[in-house]
Amino acid sequence: MGIGRQPLLALVVMGVSGSGKTVIGQLLAERLGRPFFDGDDYHPQANVEKMAAGSPLDDADRKPWLERLRDLIHRRLERGESSVLACSALRRSYRAILEAEDDRVRFVHLEGDFDLIFGRMNAREGHYMKAGMLRSQFETFEPPQDALVVSIDATPEAIVDTLVRALAGGSDAAAR
Repeated sequence: MGIGRQPLLALVVMGVSGSGKTVIGQLLAERLGRPFFDGDDYHPQANVEKMAAGSPLDDADRKPWLERLRDLIHRRLERGESSVLACSALRRSYRAILEAEDDRVRFVHLEGDFDLIFGRMNAREGHYMKAGMLRSQFETFEPPQDALVVSIDATPEAIVDTLVRALAGGSDAAAR
C-alpha cells in the first residue's frame, strides 16, 4: 500500500537511536507545515536515567512512554490536527501501541547500517543515549511491514526531499 495514497495526519519518523529521527523529523515537519514532537522529550525521568547509566530499556519501561506518545498522537487526530513525531518504535508491538488501529498514523523508517549510525553517535554530544547501547537497539529492532523506508546515507535535506516526493505519490523511497 503506497503511503502517499492515505490521508496523512500523523507521521512517526522511526529508527534506531542515531538514525536521524529528530533532524529528519524537524525538517520534514517544517516542509509539510506540521508541528514536530520528539519522543525523547516524553520519556519519564527514570527512563532517561537508566539509559544515561548505559542500561537499555525493557518493555515495562517503554510501555508508559509509548502510551503517552499514543495519547499525544490521537488527541491531535481527534482534533483534526496533523503532526510529525520522532520515536524509535523498534518493535511491531510498540508501533501497534502508537498506531492504535488508526490508519491515519503512518511510519517513516530511517534505515541505515550499524557502522554508519555508530559513527554518527560517537560524534554527537549531549545525548543520554550512548553509542555503546546501539547494538541492543539493532537486536531489538523488528522491521516494519507497512512503512515508508528511506536510506539515511544522504544529507538530511536530500532525505527530506525524497520523503516529500514519496508522500506526494512519487517513488523515491520504498513503501513496505
